[in-house]
Amino acid sequence: MGSPLGTDDLVLSHFTLGRAYPIEGRIEAAVAGGYSAIGLYVREVERVDLGRLGDLLDEARLQLSDLEVVAGWGSGPAALEHHAFALADRFGGRCLQAVGPYDGTIDDAGRSFGRLCDRAADHGLVVALEPLPFTNIPDIATALEVVERAGRPNGGLCVDIWHHTRVGEDRAVLRALPPERIHCVQISDGPLAPPTPDLADYKDDCLRHRVPPGEGEMDAVGVVAALLDAGATVPWSVEVCSESVTEANGVEHARRCADGTRSVLAAARSTVPGSR
Repeated sequence: MGSPLGTDDLVLSHFTLGRAYPIEGRIEAAVAGGYSAIGLYVREVERVDLGRLGDLLDEARLQLSDLEVVAGWGSGPAALEHHAFALADRFGGRCLQAVGPYDGTIDDAGRSFGRLCDRAADHGLVVALEPLPFTNIPDIATALEVVERAGRPNGGLCVDIWHHTRVGEDRAVLRALPPERIHCVQISDGPLAPPTPDLADYKDDCLRHRVPPGEGEMDAVGVVAALLDAGATVPWSVEVCSESVTEANGVEHARRCADGTRSVLAAARSTVPGSR
């Protein structure tokens, strides 16, 4: 399970290499990029031998960090929670990612999210609620309201540079976040608008057209600087979903993403007094 991850550690998020990328190649890519941990889509337990996964993690000296993703918690236990908890119990995962929508009122959402946090706490997990513009938790302000209404110490936010930028949120929103509520930061880059008018579907766009940090039009340095200014102390989860990734170029993609993230972090830290 290793030492706790911190702000010098990178996590290779699952979808950087695509939904069905082989686990052996995923570990190889993480090692090549100098990552400290990987994230996994929780349905991997249905197709990956967990004994083999444990051996691979041990041999590579990698941790399992981010468990993605549960939805449906707004009306009861999420359908894939048992997969996430099985992974956490076996490998000591750090963070369970949750997304909307929720049912009922914002108060209902807070109560439901609180119950999810309680269930996750039994397995040593924090829960990071990620706002998605195509749900009824579209932005950081709404997600934070749900988290605060839940009032659980292990409940917090997942801040994704892509979504924060595309919904046009001000950096002041990030600087004002309580640091103890920043549980996950997903770093990527990309165009400020869909590449062509026929690619206007938001979800499709964000799963196909991300690029390594520093190679796109988004101000990744500014977002990271704002989060450092807020006091974020989490590892950096590199989530660069791209339709161009294949088994042939996955290792190089993961390496480029890691190099870009480190460059962005260095640039951001140079602008924030006291950060390193």
